[in-house]
Amino acid sequence: MNLSRFSWALGLIAAAAIVVTPIVLVTLGSQQPDPDPWSNVPERPPQTDHSDLLPGPYESGEDVTAACLACHPDAAGQVMGTEHFTWLSEPVEIDGEVVRIGKANQINNYCIGVQGNWQRCATCHAGYGWEDETFFETATETNVDCLVCHAGGGTYAKGAFGYPAAEVDLAAAAQSVGTPSRENCGSCHFYGGGGNGVKHGDLDQSLTFPTADIDVHMGQHDFQCVDCHTTTDHQISGHSISVSVENTDAIACTDCHTGDVHVDDRIDAHTAAVACQTCHIPQGAVRDATKTHWDWSQAGDPDREEHPHEYLRIKGEFVYESNFTPEYAWFNGTADRYLLGDLMDPNVSTPINMPLGDINDPTAQIWPFKVHRAIQPYDDVNNILLQPKTVGEGGYWENFNWDLALTLGSEIAGLEYSGSYGFAPTEMYWHLTHMVVPGEQALQCADCHSENGRLDWQALGYFGDPIYWGGRDTVQTGEGGQ
Repeated sequence: MNLSRFSWALGLIAAAAIVVTPIVLVTLGSQQPDPDPWSNVPERPPQTDHSDLLPGPYESGEDVTAACLACHPDAAGQVMGTEHFTWLSEPVEIDGEVVRIGKANQINNYCIGVQGNWQRCATCHAGYGWEDETFFETATETNVDCLVCHAGGGTYAKGAFGYPAAEVDLAAAAQSVGTPSRENCGSCHFYGGGGNGVKHGDLDQSLTFPTADIDVHMGQHDFQCVDCHTTTDHQISGHSISVSVENTDAIACTDCHTGDVHVDDRIDAHTAAVACQTCHIPQGAVRDATKTHWDWSQAGDPDREEHPHEYLRIKGEFVYESNFTPEYAWFNGTADRYLLGDLMDPNVSTPINMPLGDINDPTAQIWPFKVHRAIQPYDDVNNILLQPKTVGEGGYWENFNWDLALTLGSEIAGLEYSGSYGFAPTEMYWHLTHMVVPGEQALQCADCHSENGRLDWQALGYFGDPIYWGGRDTVQTGEGGQ
């Protein structure tokens, strides 16, 4: 069954989705927020000192969770129903079949896939003991990892299969728990894809203690992730374009910034077609470099000199960029998605998660993206992307044997592997919504409306710069003019 034609709504993840000189994107229903943005920022609850409540000692992470449940009996059950634990969407119907889609069972163009690689991938999972495909059949509440989200001040780290790292003092970590901080969230989200800043282009360790020019909300106003990603019963609002399958609990700048927010009406005139982030996130990876290209076909050379931002034998060849200019595309909040087993054409780049929308879509806006391009393995007989086993016995990182790694990975992922493979180009989109700059550093008119402006007007569907050719309505009717 070809599932690649299925599109779903994607939330606007935005731990920094509130901008200093913001622009209005959408109407938020019948009850409008207060025009003062600070009145819409939730108050953080006071923290409880747990130093006497969790004395320890604890032999395992599961022991800590059991102690937490003595006072928070519903917490683990709530977490087990979240996408942070399941790595899967709620059931959705595709071509008459009900399926769940997410990080747990889909492919990307970084480390490619989770299945069979739990030893390494589960170091970012909000649970303990994801050692094989039976984990969710046997998991109990004590398999929930409370500490990864609540332990304070660098007291905690995760290791293989999601268990606490050997050096962790579990009692000290338990006694430090409190409201999740940027450091808690960043312990996974800053390091996705195998290292600092690899994946997103707007999330890296510079946001742990940022200055205002890195992110005005986190740096100048000390926002924590949970100030925007509000949470009820451990369900965290916001979604990532990489895996999200629905448009519930979306976060928008206009959750806090409402009304007439620009002094100049000409700027407000842009907001129907231009996302806040396009002007207020002029660059990505403003301090730490992010990966923009990964060539798996070059992996395995024992004689090539290694450098973490250029080449690793186990992973191949890389390109990293910092302070990069985003790529721009229309985005209506939905995207197509390559699913395991979908046919692909190795002669063109396969989009893993192409954002949908165009100039004729009244719900779409121009958004900034990091686009990660890769060369990754595919079955050159069946023309499908393959998911290798990389970690552990038989994995590519152990034997540097692609055929074995692809055979084992295909068996676990349920893919048909012909025994013949090649490498093909892919691309993956990451919409930028963190690293919001102070208002005076936002894009100015000439950044887009000039001979060397950053927007490719024709690629976006305009005849040319709309200052001269007219706006979106003019393009739809084909009537140009100055």
